[in-house]
Amino acid sequence: MSFKGAVNRATDSRTVEWIARAGYPVSGLLHVLIAYIILQIAFGSTGDADQTGALATLAAQPGGEASLWVVAFGLVALALWRLAETVLGLHPGEHSFAHMRESPLINRLKAFGLALLYLGLAFAAVQFALGVGRQGSERAEGLSARLMQSDGGQAVLVAVGLAIAGFGGYFVYKGASKKFLEDLTVPGGPLITVLGMCGHVAEGLVLFAAGTSVIGATFLHDPTRATGLDAAVEAIGDAQFGQTMLVAAAAGFAAYGLYSFALTRFSRM
Repeated sequence: MSFKGAVNRATDSRTVEWIARAGYPVSGLLHVLIAYIILQIAFGSTGDADQTGALATLAAQPGGEASLWVVAFGLVALALWRLAETVLGLHPGEHSFAHMRESPLINRLKAFGLALLYLGLAFAAVQFALGVGRQGSERAEGLSARLMQSDGGQAVLVAVGLAIAGFGGYFVYKGASKKFLEDLTVPGGPLITVLGMCGHVAEGLVLFAAGTSVIGATFLHDPTRATGLDAAVEAIGDAQFGQTMLVAAAAGFAAYGLYSFALTRFSRM
């Protein structure tokens, strides 16, 4: 059997599909925790408003170590499904002969990018579970400082910033156009539609701000502003009506988290 055929056979299993679906509530939990951190920042507290900040918050709770292993498992499962989509195209579980169909390259690239993201988060979760995790802004700032020391490194940072901003722009479009409803196995009811719209648009705007922040920090040679999502949240908080915008961002991230919980049952696979 060919490699694509083997991947197709694996994704045809309902058990494998439901294991992969376990990643969606994990994603939902992380988004709700990020929303909580953003809300705290809005009212004067400090914290890293990104995925590793959420992992650090989870690690500090009773039973945090066990929870982090569960998070890592869910993220790895979802990453492996995205890798299967990279090989077979979107929604392989819906096609018995997915390995024989053609799928647009852009869909495969998006799936591969998400797989890398989930694997990176899973690795961070394992680090926190083992007690060796660091806050995301610390790592990002150190890496950015090293990359800014060379023209090639600066080019990499600009490319990363453009990718993040582009992804954010796509999220805004996906939410505003209700294109996310195509990801569901059922017609979107009023609640799921509102959660999906608010969640995609809010997260997209913050991601777009994060991408532009990375690009701006690269040209200013300021690694403290190249920490992605956390730097974007800080910039939003410093702006006029910053507190109001942070509360709105927190509500949006919470909405996307709840939408992710709905994906556990209704996502097309």
